[in-house]
Amino acid sequence: MFVYQIDEELSLKVTEASDAERIFELTQESRPYLREWLPWLDMTTKVEDTKAYIESCRKSYAENKGLHTVIIYKNEVVGVASFNEIDWTNKITFIGYWLGQQYQGNGIMTRVAKALTDYAFTHLKLNRVEIRAAVENHKSRSIPERLGFVNEGRIRQSEWLYDHYVDHIVYGMLAKDWKTGK
Repeated sequence: MFVYQIDEELSLKVTEASDAERIFELTQESRPYLREWLPWLDMTTKVEDTKAYIESCRKSYAENKGLHTVIIYKNEVVGVASFNEIDWTNKITFIGYWLGQQYQGNGIMTRVAKALTDYAFTHLKLNRVEIRAAVENHKSRSIPERLGFVNEGRIRQSEWLYDHYVDHIVYGMLAKDWKTGK
């Protein structure tokens, strides 16, 4: 099983079926907050939906096409962070993440994104890490900005969120530009 210790209070663990109840509970607790930026909330209405998501994550991991983890903060699952896709041909991965609303403001996601970026370059030997966030999602956008990712532009109407499109900002980091000491 994949477990990645980030620091004394924070780690990542590959998502397992046993995490379904907690992930669903966290989704329920933060539903209005998460719904503003995540398109899958209306399709996740029962724990079985979360179990199906985890099964797809496990399949992606087994096929070496992605890495989906739960974020463990002070021994509690508080969110999810992933390499949503790993493009081995082009040596690129795409990071996605969400955190329960009550855990915001502790620097958790910045540390997680930094650790995943380090892992992508150091262990997986990838060349590029990309993070996309909606233009108005300032909290999410601040993470790659703090880590020195380059704002590479805006993709118009990149994602459908329930009743409207949102534009995304694409942030990229190259292995040659990453400084692990950030």
